[in-house]
Amino acid sequence: MRAELYHYDIFPKVFLVNEEAHITIKPLGAHAAFSDAVQVSITSLIHGLPHLYPDRNPISTYRVTPDADGCLRFTHVFGEESEYRIFLEQENKRPVPMFVYAVAADMKGRYPYRGDLHMHTFRSDGTQAPAIVAADYRRHGYDFTVISDHNRYYPSLEAIDAFKDVPHEMNIVIGEEVHLPGNDIHIVNFGGKYSVNGLVDISPQNVESDRRSIIDNPPPVLTKEQYENEIHALIAQLNIPEGVDAFPYAASVWIFNHIRNGEGLGIFAHPYWIQRGTAYQVPEKLRAYMMQTQPFDAFEVLGGERYYQHNGFQAVQYYDDRAHGLDYPIVGSTDSHDSRVANPKALIASTFVFAPANERASLIQSIKEKYSVAIDTISAEYRLVGEPRLVKYARFLLDEFTPLHDELCYEEGRLMKAYVTGEEGAEEALKLIYGRMDKLFKKYFAL
Repeated sequence: MRAELYHYDIFPKVFLVNEEAHITIKPLGAHAAFSDAVQVSITSLIHGLPHLYPDRNPISTYRVTPDADGCLRFTHVFGEESEYRIFLEQENKRPVPMFVYAVAADMKGRYPYRGDLHMHTFRSDGTQAPAIVAADYRRHGYDFTVISDHNRYYPSLEAIDAFKDVPHEMNIVIGEEVHLPGNDIHIVNFGGKYSVNGLVDISPQNVESDRRSIIDNPPPVLTKEQYENEIHALIAQLNIPEGVDAFPYAASVWIFNHIRNGEGLGIFAHPYWIQRGTAYQVPEKLRAYMMQTQPFDAFEVLGGERYYQHNGFQAVQYYDDRAHGLDYPIVGSTDSHDSRVANPKALIASTFVFAPANERASLIQSIKEKYSVAIDTISAEYRLVGEPRLVKYARFLLDEFTPLHDELCYEEGRLMKAYVTGEEGAEEALKLIYGRMDKLFKKYFAL
């Protein structure tokens, strides 16, 4: 956490352009108290040094006297989307820099929810129970996550059920990673109302469980032969060019169509994963055709592995596609199989989704509208991928908001794990802290 955030609280931190922002700066302890009037200077970060470009980047200055409660309060209108520096100067004290952000009108009502759209538990090839994974990722600072086990939908329902009788603010989303015969392309069903794995009778989803839907009448289960016949019929319709593997492509289209039919988000995952240490998981011609035709809803641009080819090549491909007129929604995920911090892959990547609500349909719609940024946290010095204006905003949030946000997440996540493992008093403690995250968002975002 930046030192100034430890000593002072500034709120709201984010507001709309061309609207009055009523800003409060609160000292956090007697050592930070304002003894007298403070000179407050405000400049934008995007127009160059104010003393070199005074016409382009003028300094707005206020003389502010602390109120009876010790807080500074003033009102300012920020004229364009940008990060702004608020500089506090007091006699005989070091100047204090604070930072805020003004966002454009299209961001009205959109809050930054951080989450993961791809991870695994011991129900497939992970190491922990679904409820433990969900609790751990709340403790890591995530607002939402999905349990997306290989071939299986029911573990996501298991995680949701584990916390259904206790209040909490972690959004656990239904989902699965889809693997059907003849298709090795990895596809995540984020939030779909029925299992796509469960549409074929031989799937582990059907062998192990009868819980394959949250709706009353999901599509009927097919035999392997019926499923393959549907894929071959689709191949005849798609006019797939020579050199592109027809069955995997058509099977992917079939899967993505079903995910959309179930009101989910279909995610094309990690084509540059070097499978079995031998070759990219998706052949280059097939990958390129997938990007060109975009049967998916979002591309997993970050996540899964620590070597450069995986995330590096995917990020380069995303920007190269944008340069050539191909634009598609992106997400970042851990593809985690072990949620402990000790696991070097546990916190590889995540996603900021700028959405009206931390709710399944709102997150999905916002990602489809390209209000998302992928976050690479393989190393301590994070990297961001996405539309440039949103990347700038996300950078601000990671430095100025996330440290405060994550403190609350840690407490709730620890209690969620205590609750599902039967620790006495955990349920009562969760009830006591319920609602704090909603208050935090309302405090720092005047949207």
